[in-house]
Amino acid sequence: MNTKIINKGILALLLAVPALFTINVMAQELKRPTLEDLIPGGKTYRTAENLQGLQWWGDLCIISGKDEAKAVNPKTGKETVLFTRETVNRALKDAGLKEMPHLNNLKYPWAGCTETLLPSAQRYAVYNWQTGAITGRDDLPKEPAANYDYNTASRNLAYTVKNNLYVNGHCVSVEPEGIVCGQSVHRNEFGISKGTFWSPAGNLLAFYRMNESMVTSYPLVDITARTAVVDPIRYPMAGMASHQVQVGIYNPTTQKTIYLNTGDPTDRYFTNIAWAPDGKSLYLIELNRDQNHSRLCQYNAETGELQRVLIEEKHDKYVEPQHPILFLPWDETKFIYQSQRDGYNHLYLYDLAKLSAHRSASPDTEEAEKIWKQIKKAGSGKDIKEAVGVQLTQGDWLVQEILGFNEKKKEIIFTATKESPLQSNTYKVNANNGKITAVGNSEGVHSPLLSASGEYLIDRYSTPRIPRNIDIVSTRNHATVNLLTAKNPYEGYEMPDIEVGTLKAADGKTDLYYRIIKPANFDPAKKYPAIIYVYGGPHAQMITNGWMNAARGWDLYMANKGYIMFSLDNRGSSNRGLEFENATFRQLGIEEGKDQVKGVEYLRSLPYVDGNRIGVHGWSFGGHMTTALMLRYPEIFKVGVAGGPVIDWGYYEVMYGERYMDTPQSNPEGYRQCNLKNLAGNLKGHLLIIHDDHDDTCVPQHTLSFIKACVDARTYPDLFIYPTHKHNVQGRDRVHLHEKITRYFEDYLGNCEF
Repeated sequence: MNTKIINKGILALLLAVPALFTINVMAQELKRPTLEDLIPGGKTYRTAENLQGLQWWGDLCIISGKDEAKAVNPKTGKETVLFTRETVNRALKDAGLKEMPHLNNLKYPWAGCTETLLPSAQRYAVYNWQTGAITGRDDLPKEPAANYDYNTASRNLAYTVKNNLYVNGHCVSVEPEGIVCGQSVHRNEFGISKGTFWSPAGNLLAFYRMNESMVTSYPLVDITARTAVVDPIRYPMAGMASHQVQVGIYNPTTQKTIYLNTGDPTDRYFTNIAWAPDGKSLYLIELNRDQNHSRLCQYNAETGELQRVLIEEKHDKYVEPQHPILFLPWDETKFIYQSQRDGYNHLYLYDLAKLSAHRSASPDTEEAEKIWKQIKKAGSGKDIKEAVGVQLTQGDWLVQEILGFNEKKKEIIFTATKESPLQSNTYKVNANNGKITAVGNSEGVHSPLLSASGEYLIDRYSTPRIPRNIDIVSTRNHATVNLLTAKNPYEGYEMPDIEVGTLKAADGKTDLYYRIIKPANFDPAKKYPAIIYVYGGPHAQMITNGWMNAARGWDLYMANKGYIMFSLDNRGSSNRGLEFENATFRQLGIEEGKDQVKGVEYLRSLPYVDGNRIGVHGWSFGGHMTTALMLRYPEIFKVGVAGGPVIDWGYYEVMYGERYMDTPQSNPEGYRQCNLKNLAGNLKGHLLIIHDDHDDTCVPQHTLSFIKACVDARTYPDLFIYPTHKHNVQGRDRVHLHEKITRYFEDYLGNCEF
């Protein structure tokens, strides 16, 4: 607010200066960014300057650019060229391998060793820049391989070919159609992003084996063939049969596999796999299908037998484990466990020996609750040493990510929303006394990388006014070496004004953050149409204190075309804690819609907003919200564009859908109220539905069934299909998508009276 006052004061002074005429002419000559400038995939897409290949080699910062790799001394900032693309390609050519077009993707996993890992589409090679030679290579089969997992300790390589898992060229097992090995399971829920997990020494490989044969096959259509062909996927819908998962452990030396004795895998989820430091035990979190009871289990890696259940959590709505346990590198008897048990994701330090003494393979749930009650808040060192478990972090904020450890200082380094729900900042907590200390500055949204010793951070962050800043920061004394402060990529362009504020949710008590974007040539005497860009679902946040407050390129474009652009993070969205998120439980889209209407009420209170011209746009969950708002509040929303929408939660997948809605069998009323086909007759305004024909996340049945419901109800939405794309339009076609959306709003909101 003060900044605005100062700027207005400066402008008042300038008005008295004759040279203002020249300044105004210059301002008029500023050009406005186009969709090609603002949208990824655009021919002239503008993004802030960056440093490629940033990573750590021990405690030396590495910048692997297109043509050379440099090491940066974290204390002085001095740069040393390690090698060039020319020398790498010379070695590759001598070894009969394909040359590299750039050095951006190189890895430096061996601290103190002058070797780098050269990943490519067909093989992994190891290059020694001191000798200038290729010192190792792993040739993959001629068939296309995927899901590469190279262990830098043993130099064993796992990968998949179609639905089979291979290790060092050996097929772990030949699987029939419907069974998949070595790939992500449970549709990437519960923090799962991969399907193979090497032991610390790299001598054993844990992997997922997923049996999908009992899951209904869903037909997608491939139109690129001369005659279109069916391209089926396995898609378990809410309330229907789900896939069954096993966890195997493969020994590359003996080429033998054992499977964990988890019992009947039906209607159970296995996630957050972690190895014991000695490789003798495997830990995972098992979750029931209702997703309201989780168990941290320890298995014997040699026999596959369950040793004990260590920690249990129950919740009347849902438990959502997303992080594997992490053992302290200086004490293998203690580990970090993350939980939302107190309402926010926090760190808990457990003593394995003390915990094991209280638990067994067949534990009593009441016993588990007693242990939770014994958990102490971090206090004196004596409390921590004597306790079975200690809550290291606490408060109305959440831990986002553990970056690693400083073994020498006995510190855990992490990012959290402690400063603000709109931010991500870095902190360290001492495992001996629970003291929390901020690392680096308190501004913006940070995405740091921690060095091997934990002594330094590559601190990458942005603020509303800084598109990208990269520093090396000492975690000990906060000494900083700047590597990059990027310029505004839109310097010389006429850009809109962005404001962030709060308003009350529909419950009358919860603060919600909003962002409003005004045209560059904003005239408070005019009446502008407004468009709400919405997502609204879990695990997403529209407004941050990052660059331009996380405004998207299309939002900026539409503001400059004369629209007030508005976004609101309603209850149910991310980074505000468990109660905030599960306020929408069993009724997705309803409470969120009430909050969005509160945003509209605020917009209508502004003298420069035309309350009769309100539009809405969103994709995926935001597509559901867009359609729901058009149908539930037809007197408010005149135009909407819904992309890839969920229409009927009964058509959505098991893991996500049942977490937030339960099953259609147990929550029939909730599914009925949230089924937008039942509201098709309410449509009054102009609604465009956009869907990708190969969408394997929100399958096309959502949109097609809604169109049929509208035909039956004699309402008239519009439809546009993007062939060959999945759940969103990527690449060059993304510009076309946003031009299509723009034209729809221009035709029915910008140029029309209601």
